[in-house]
Amino acid sequence: MRREMLSFGRWSNLCLTMGVVLQAVVGSHLLRADQPNVVIVITDDQGYGDLSCMGNPILKTPQIDKLHGQAVRLTDYHVAPTCSPTRSAFLTGHWTNRTGVWHTIMGRSMLRENEVTMGQVFKDNGYATGMFGKWHLGDNYPYRPEDRGYTEVMRHGGGGVGQTPDYWDNAYFDGSYWHNGVPEKVSGFCTDVFFDYAKRFILEQKRSGKPFLAYIATNAPHGPMHSPKEFSEPYQDQGTGLANFYGMIANIDDNVGKLREMLQQEGLADDTIFIFTTDNGTSSGDRVFNAGMRGKKGSQYDGGHRVPLFVYWPKGGLTGGRDVDPITAYVDVLPTLIDLCGLDPPDGVEFDGTSLVPLLSEEVHEDWPDRILVTDSQRVKDPIKWKSSAVMTNRWRLINGKELYDIKADPGQKRDVASQHPGVVRRLTDFYEQWWAELEPTFADATSIYLGHPAENPARLTSHDWITTRSTPWNQSHVRKALTGEGNTGFWNVLVHQSGTYEVRLRRWPEEADAAIDAALPAGADVPGVKAYRTTPGKAIQPNKAILSIGEQELEKGIEPGDNEVVFQLDLPAGKTRMQALFESSDGSVHGAYYAYVERKE
Repeated sequence: MRREMLSFGRWSNLCLTMGVVLQAVVGSHLLRADQPNVVIVITDDQGYGDLSCMGNPILKTPQIDKLHGQAVRLTDYHVAPTCSPTRSAFLTGHWTNRTGVWHTIMGRSMLRENEVTMGQVFKDNGYATGMFGKWHLGDNYPYRPEDRGYTEVMRHGGGGVGQTPDYWDNAYFDGSYWHNGVPEKVSGFCTDVFFDYAKRFILEQKRSGKPFLAYIATNAPHGPMHSPKEFSEPYQDQGTGLANFYGMIANIDDNVGKLREMLQQEGLADDTIFIFTTDNGTSSGDRVFNAGMRGKKGSQYDGGHRVPLFVYWPKGGLTGGRDVDPITAYVDVLPTLIDLCGLDPPDGVEFDGTSLVPLLSEEVHEDWPDRILVTDSQRVKDPIKWKSSAVMTNRWRLINGKELYDIKADPGQKRDVASQHPGVVRRLTDFYEQWWAELEPTFADATSIYLGHPAENPARLTSHDWITTRSTPWNQSHVRKALTGEGNTGFWNVLVHQSGTYEVRLRRWPEEADAAIDAALPAGADVPGVKAYRTTPGKAIQPNKAILSIGEQELEKGIEPGDNEVVFQLDLPAGKTRMQALFESSDGSVHGAYYAYVERKE
């Protein structure tokens, strides 16, 4: 089955051995530079229709429009319908479900340790590698960007500013972000900060004469909807939420323009591969304009996962405002960059995607295969076959294994034609069945947070990564509300790196909040836009007992009024296990310890 799947699903490698890429590069004007720089801007929850160059009648994005007019555009480019899954495939060239990332929370947003990221590939080829903004593939060793090949990192925690793993009370303006693993206080709007640190990194590499990869992943325009007032003001007639959604995009547009201007002024623009794309369909803009597509973020229909991707590289001939119409996907980006930059690919890695160099050239390649691609939206603890899935070709979309749409004749996916094309349904079904059969054995390979590793000791664990069958307290308003009940307690998968004596400190509030377990916290300050997570008052609780379960051990300890934390010390053997931490009150109510700090003692 393995070899059959390779011949059916990974046809790209056969194309490579047959010399398709070589012919495209040698036979066209595409030029190979000596290690071009790479800048990637990937935004969050911005859909295909959330740009004025795509036809949006309200939103104005003049700087990205200019890039669109100059670049090579992938018009049928697909990602996952949500955040972490897209990032896992984009950065590895592997299907999201192969990487272990099929959700955004619940321990299913951590990129498996065996995956080789774009950052690692470029670093191994002599590049300086920077990551700025939203990582969302794990906040603990060995899943952080600084563990995965990035030499300069400035990021928030979790999947967004103000989520549970983020620095306490962050709310899009000012606050603190992790700079190379250490919290650093900043001033200004989050997107401006991330672009600013990226520009500093680029200038430093220019001075040192080193090629660079700058991966700028904004958390904007993901909710909650906050924007600098000068950018949201033109859209106030759309209501607070949409005005700030559009304002965040307008701010991104301004930053893209300033970054490109800096590259030009510094003499870097001609030999820098500049990519603009987004991570999934729109979260909010569909009510105004969705480019004629059905669905939005989270959907298996095209509106959930067809997004823009523009690539511009003057020295390499990627210019002219040209469209590339064959279907492409996020798994193609890393193989394409390896090819364009002349990098050595990672040893032992077989990509699910393929290099798009033949398509990026101006030549017409009639022998380009009619690919079959798969995307899905799992968002559950364990993947479910056919759940929220799309099996796609240039012409067809098979949805959930049942509905079939001719996307060329029916781009809005309104007319199910499955009964009229049983042969197409059978072909796409057979592909999915083989695709699923290959991936399914890997689903049980759950990621584990390392405890006691020198790269992160102590480790800071949060409720964002609790494993449950429902949901978790994934943002700081949930922590403030002291949510209880099923789904609001869970366990962490952990790996004790080295046997020894460990100290485990359980907290309701993180260290930087410096508050007692039973304390109520006042509401935090407002910021422009909707209510921030921190504006939820922190509810008081009265637990009298803490319970720690790890491996075969279960320990209890009393809680006194005013205690900031409960500290346990225990000996742990090396290996994988589970850890759960609870606060119990005299009335029987149970809260999870939203934050746990685990340190191996010498």
